[in-house]
Amino acid sequence: MKRPTFVFIHAFPLNASMWRHQVAFLQEKGFAVFAPDLPGFRGAPLCKPDLNEYASYVLERAKEAKVERGIVVGLSMGGYIAFRIVENEPDFVAGLVLADTRATPDSEDARHTRTTLKEQVIANGIGFLKEKVLPNLLGKTTFQKQQAVVRDVERMIEEASVQGVANALLAMRDRPDSSPLLSKIAVPTLVLVGDQDALVSVQEASEMASKIRGARFVVIEDAGHLTALEQPDAFNTALFDFYKENF
Repeated sequence: MKRPTFVFIHAFPLNASMWRHQVAFLQEKGFAVFAPDLPGFRGAPLCKPDLNEYASYVLERAKEAKVERGIVVGLSMGGYIAFRIVENEPDFVAGLVLADTRATPDSEDARHTRTTLKEQVIANGIGFLKEKVLPNLLGKTTFQKQQAVVRDVERMIEEASVQGVANALLAMRDRPDSSPLLSKIAVPTLVLVGDQDALVSVQEASEMASKIRGARFVVIEDAGHLTALEQPDAFNTALFDFYKENF
């Protein structure tokens, strides 16, 4: 049987180049990899501000690329989209990797924050967004010791379009509660989180993993919210071990 393709779904407000370490690692080992830019990021066409639309976009691009089944890897917003794929097209999903993400919807405070940020970005541009979100995207160790990673994240944010960012903020704000899906997930699942993640705590990620039957849970040390970029070797090892155990 044909091996599933690794399908990578990137974080907000970055683009698919955030996965380059994983793409290179897996391709070197002979795996097929698919990592699209999401609508409105790095020149990809806009779609409606609805995560189901983002999921449909990923699936359409994957099928154009002849991807039949995927090990769907989603980080942060990518995880929200991965849940939509699990719900809307479960037969596509051979395995699931949820990194630095959550199944629960936004609180009222978080919804308000996203609405305000959308309005501020439209008024002030992408430079404002970079100042606002960067402190929460990376861990303190990365800020202290990995300035190249900091600059790389800044570059990706600068490549986003204002309308793409605005739409993504609304889509995340209005996302449904994916918690009821957790007990229904029937494919091998890996949950990852950085030990310095300021947006998703280790405890929250662990609790989510505990609700998915047989899920493997890994904490990436010295990493914040963008584990795949901050500690790519540890992330890649976790991915490969997960693959070897389950496929």
